[in-house]
Amino acid sequence: MGEVERYLELNRKYLEEAEKFLAKSDCVQASEKLWGAAAEMVKALASKRELELKSHRDLWEFVTKLDNERPELNLLKLFHIANSLHINFYENWMTPEAVTKGAEAVKEFIEKLR
Repeated sequence: MGEVERYLELNRKYLEEAEKFLAKSDCVQASEKLWGAAAEMVKALASKRELELKSHRDLWEFVTKLDNERPELNLLKLFHIANSLHINFYENWMTPEAVTKGAEAVKEFIEKLR
C-alpha cells in the first residue's frame, strides 16, 4: 500500500470511528477521531503532491497554501474547526451540539479536499 492509500485508509477508519463515538455521545473521542480524519486527508493530498508533512505546523502551512490556491473553498476556516475538535480532546469544553456541527464541517473539509 502506498502512502496516499495509507492516509486515505486512516481517514476512512477515523471517520467511521468518529460516527460510532458520536452515536454513543462520547464527544471527546469523536473529537479526536474527527481531527485525525481531517489531518490524514491533508496528508493524503500532500503525498499526492510528493510532499511529506511531519508536524502540525506542516499541516497548517499546507492547508494555508491550499486555501490561497482555492480561497472559495474556505479550507482554512474549516481546518480551524477541525483543530478546535483536536483541542476538545484535551479540554472537553465543547457541547455535544458543537461537536456534531464540527463533524459536519470536517466532512465538508474532507469532501472539498477529495
